[in-house]
Amino acid sequence: MQVPAQFDFQGFEPTQQQRALIEQKMDSLERFCDRIITGRVVMKGPGQRHQTGGQYEVNIHLVLPDGREVAVERTPHEDERFADPAYAIDDAFSRARRQLQDAVRNMQGEIKFHESQPIGTVTRMQPEEGYGFIETRDGREIYFHRNSVLGDAFAHLKPGVRVTFAEEMGDKGPQASTIRLLGKHGLR
Repeated sequence: MQVPAQFDFQGFEPTQQQRALIEQKMDSLERFCDRIITGRVVMKGPGQRHQTGGQYEVNIHLVLPDGREVAVERTPHEDERFADPAYAIDDAFSRARRQLQDAVRNMQGEIKFHESQPIGTVTRMQPEEGYGFIETRDGREIYFHRNSVLGDAFAHLKPGVRVTFAEEMGDKGPQASTIRLLGKHGLR
């Protein structure tokens, strides 16, 4: 850290073990991400806030480059596990580490992209038998069953209707599942 972390204890006098645990957890975060500029940990004793009753509350605020921040500010209400100061500390630092991992991924450009489902066009229907076929953009024809159509929309399917789907391997080759009708202009 460029600026040493600050530790603030409110409403109680911390034990040496509590101080050591917080310092150890902060060191662990620093080892994970050496780009933390500064940090602040505020630990509030039981009874300091009406909503948390006899629970400890641990808030963590970390400052990262480019104005990025990690903030753990909320303790779950009415969870008796937070009456144990060690549990409250572990929980807050676990949440801070998850947020820090996401921030590090974003700084490194490893942002998760969700692949969109493919779009196809219904080509043939056999409504009495409960199945049909979708043509994919690359010209393949894929089987689907009425149970794969979401929202009881099977009755609305007819040749020419555009849908999104997930492709999977069935007993007799590729088949479509999780089929959704696309609205006007190809939007869901």
